[in-house]
Amino acid sequence: MGIISWMLLGLIAGGLAKWIYPGRQGYGIFKTMLIGIVGAMLGGFAGSLLFGVGVGGLDWRSILVAIIGSMFVIWLWERFRN
Repeated sequence: MGIISWMLLGLIAGGLAKWIYPGRQGYGIFKTMLIGIVGAMLGGFAGSLLFGVGVGGLDWRSILVAIIGSMFVIWLWERFRN
């Protein structure tokens, strides 16, 4: 997957995870994108290890795995920020 696809998937996943995750995170588009990219990579790695589903393109499984990974990164960020 190319860098533009990773950024697009990260933006989508980060935005959706921020929308789904309870509470107000209060950061902008660049941090959302960074969290989404890290979450997509983390979710893809964990998904491929645990379930055999990774982040391989812009399909619904990849977006779901990336959103779950992004929500986990948001949760970690909230825990370590405070």
